[in-house]
Amino acid sequence: MALIRGSLAFICYVINTLFWAIPILLGSLVKLIPLKPLQRVCSRFLDSCATGWISTNGLIEQLFHPVKLHIEAMPELSTQEWYMVIANHQSWVDILMLQRLLNGRVPFLKFFLKQQLIYVPVLGLAWWALDFPFMRRYTTAQLKKNPKLKGKDIEITRKACAKFKHNPVSVMNFVEGTRFLPEKHAKQNSPYKHLLRPKAGGMAFALSAMGEQIHQLLNVTIHYPNKIPTFWEYISGKVKDVYVAVELTEIGAEMRGDYMNDREFKQQFQEQLNQLWLHKDEVFAQLQAKASKEKA
Repeated sequence: MALIRGSLAFICYVINTLFWAIPILLGSLVKLIPLKPLQRVCSRFLDSCATGWISTNGLIEQLFHPVKLHIEAMPELSTQEWYMVIANHQSWVDILMLQRLLNGRVPFLKFFLKQQLIYVPVLGLAWWALDFPFMRRYTTAQLKKNPKLKGKDIEITRKACAKFKHNPVSVMNFVEGTRFLPEKHAKQNSPYKHLLRPKAGGMAFALSAMGEQIHQLLNVTIHYPNKIPTFWEYISGKVKDVYVAVELTEIGAEMRGDYMNDREFKQQFQEQLNQLWLHKDEVFAQLQAKASKEKA
């Protein structure tokens, strides 16, 4: 039954994606016309299509592999506000859970994506059309070989986030930079029991690029009580419960500055993020304890 359920769900997800990709790609062509009022209207239209796409995905989930979300105190949110959304990262399923959790409550989520993902069939073009920020990170070896690349990733972040100044948006950032694995946790010698070390750069640059418009931080902690699931395990019905905690805080002036050139601000920002991650580690442990208690 899991094989049948997963196969049917996958087919429905593919059909739904192709259905919504058509108006999204057509709208993106119109958006290329260099008229700012028209581009803003197109952005709203594209985000509406994307919201429909996620809503239909939710219906598919309910039909084939229902998941119960245990939510800790959802704060009051608005689709007319700008948000910086951060979360711990364990699986591709995280994205689906965040979309389900926040769809219709905040503006459509825009994720920071690796540059290579633009080549994913259909989805890559849809992400591009929806102004998802694509990140190109350079290794230390690449920078040594070509020093001109230094700062290029930052400039890409600035340009991507500049597009979000006119329409309300939720900018999503997996601050750990990669999915949690025990071997990664050990290799990093992470001071957190359940999390990898946070990377401050992307978040700091995004806040700087968007200025004062984005002043709400939405901090989501996700816990899968049995095991971290794969996408297939999710769509085949093996994920029954997911526990999440959602916290909303103001982004103060102390979190805005020149991360690249101001050493004092850089250290201060990193320390603030480390403290936030310590709290997040505690919240994860609380979700873990709650899940274990309810299971017992």
